[in-house]
Order: sequence, then structure tokens, then C-alpha cells
Amino acid sequence: MKSKITAMALFVFTAGTVALYPPTQSHGTVVTVDPTPIAPVVTQADKIEVVFVLDTTGSMSGLIQAAKDKIWSIANTMVSAQSAPEIKMGLVAYRDRGDTYVTQVLDLSADLDSMYAKLMDFRAAGGGDGPESVNQALYDAVHKMSWSQDQNAYRVVFLVGDAPPHMDYQDDVKYPQTLKEAKQKGIVVNTIQCGRNGRTLQTWKQVAHLGDGRYFQVDQAGGAVALATPFDEKLAELSRKLDGTRLYYGSTEEKAKQSKKVEATDKLHAKSSLGSRARRATFNVSKSGAANLVGEGELVDDVTSGRVDLSGVDRDHLPGPMQDMSVEEQNAVINETAERRNELKGQIQELAQQRSAYLEKEVEELGGAKDSLDVQIYRTVREQAGKLGLRYDAAAPAY
Repeated sequence: MKSKITAMALFVFTAGTVALYPPTQSHGTVVTVDPTPIAPVVTQADKIEVVFVLDTTGSMSGLIQAAKDKIWSIANTMVSAQSAPEIKMGLVAYRDRGDTYVTQVLDLSADLDSMYAKLMDFRAAGGGDGPESVNQALYDAVHKMSWSQDQNAYRVVFLVGDAPPHMDYQDDVKYPQTLKEAKQKGIVVNTIQCGRNGRTLQTWKQVAHLGDGRYFQVDQAGGAVALATPFDEKLAELSRKLDGTRLYYGSTEEKAKQSKKVEATDKLHAKSSLGSRARRATFNVSKSGAANLVGEGELVDDVTSGRVDLSGVDRDHLPGPMQDMSVEEQNAVINETAERRNELKGQIQELAQQRSAYLEKEVEELGGAKDSLDVQIYRTVREQAGKLGLRYDAAAPAY
């Protein structure tokens, strides 16, 4: 038994309004109503759904790289609200007709790893002739995403680009119509202008106005805070080990889906920057990051949370090395893995706090970052999500 457990260990670690109407009212009855107005009930948003609509033409290489480096800190910033909201992200990459693609759509998902792995493949190319297919990109963001119908969700789009839309395509749905439909769906549309093109500025401000959003401008490189820290390498290493504690189970079809998440995770460990991996580690150990860390059908989380009784799982649905173990041995593996996972989370949380303090000091010494992409997005989210009840205590975003 002990040898089996040891072998498995090696495997593991690689929320009303009340109408005031008298129920028995008759003609001539005098009804006294308290004139004091009833304070509206503020229902706190518990979900964030965010879609980035990103120009991926040749002039946008700096911003695309910034997105790859900063997507995890943006996620950390958004979920830092007191209620630790759930988060889903999506992406619409766009160019123009005649380029290798007009739009590519990555649907809203809590699996940020898989979204990020695809983001890593985007390269700036094409364009160069002025206007781009902004109309199509906005249409896809509003109509081709799996937006929820939950009234407690903060639904938001960030349109990021440096060129105005083509308004001469006769078969396009023009952005004023799309923004009208976005408003009906409760989707806020913000605009981020890269560079200082005058035509873009005019259109981006109009889009933000029609989308009940906010306009802001950053430099062509994205204007994000990108500072390395002495903690990044260790956080990246611990993050890989934390990923190694995941044990997936289920049917053949479910395991095939899970394997794609593992492939996405392996890809980001192999190819993304240390800073990006450090930010991801910080996100994954947050309450909101748990969904991204474990995904769906993860045995340790399901058993330790009480959602699943291990003895009731079909043997052939278990991870391969566990299928020949007794229930006692299987439970021992689950408990050992859960303990290891908690240890790693604790180490990451401690280092993440040190990293945050280090960055706060560095940014202060550099004179602050009030015009950075990070701060601009944070201000926007804090203001808009605040109207839905989300409260942010921090004075600055996560870097």
C-alpha cells in the first residue's frame, strides 16, 4: 500500500421593493402612507464579465505585448472587490478585410489559462491602410459572447485600438446600432485609444459616450507598469508546483477537455514571462482565482469540499494511477495532495504580499503611475462596478 501511495505522490507533484397597497381597501377608506422615501436596495454584483476588443494590426505590437504581460494583474485588480466576484474574460481580436482574418472570437470563460494561451499566439500584423473593421469587432463582442442574463453581473467591454472604423462598408452593422443593443443587454463599452490619431480620438470618445463608458488614451506601447521583482522567479516556480497538484477525473470526453486545460497551462509555463507567471500565481490563490486554478472535474477540490464522495466515483473515471488503489489509498492520496496544495498556496500568498509591497514602493519612487493603463482600467472598473455594489478598498491596482 505504501509503495502505491508513494508512486501516486510522485504523479501528483509532476441578491426588494415592496408595493404599498392596502389588501382590503374600499371606496372612502383613508389610507395613511409614511411620506419618508424608502431607500433603494442595492444588490451587490457578484460576477464580472469582461471582453477586450483588441486591434491586432501591425501598429499594435506594443499594446499586444502589454496585454500578454498584464492580463493577470488586470484580473487581480478586478476581483479585488470586497465580495471577491467571479470573473470571466473574453477576447475579440480584429484587423480588417483583406487581412488574414477580420475577427477572431474567444468566448467568455472562467478558464483564463486557456484564453491566455490563445492570446499568446496573437502577433501584430496587417493593417497599414488607416481604418479597421471596428464595427465588426464591436458587433461580435456584443452578439457572439455568452453574456449572462444575471442582473448582478458587471458586463463590460474595453475597445482597444489606434485606428477609426471603416464606415464605408455597406454590409456592416455600424457601431451606433451595436452600442444601442449593448445598452439593452446591460453592457458598458469603454474605449482605450493607443497613440494620438485625431480621427480615432473623435470616434473613440463617441463610442464611449454611446456605450455609457469611459474614454482614455495611452501611448502606443500600452503605457502599462511593467516592473520585474525579486519574487517573480520563485512565484513562477511555486505556481508550477501548485498546478501539479491537480488531479482530473471523469469520462473520456471530460478528460479530453481537461487535457486541453493542462496543455494551456504547460504552454504558459513554457512561454510566458516570469512576471506574467508571478501575476497568475497571485490570481490563482485568490478566492476568485480558484475556478481558473482547478477548472472542472478536479478530484482533490471536489472531494475535500464535500461535493463528491470518492467511493462513489467510477473506477475508470479516476486518474490512471489511482484506479488500482483501494479506497483507503485513494483517500490518503487526496489528503496528502490537499495538504501540499494548501502549503503551496500559503507560500504564494506570502510572497505575493511581499511582491505587492515592493512594487508599491517602486512605483512611488518613479513618481506614481496615474496615467498608466493599469490605473486607468482600475479607475474605470471601480467607478462603473461601484454602481452595481462592488466595493474596492485599494487605492491602486494590482501590478
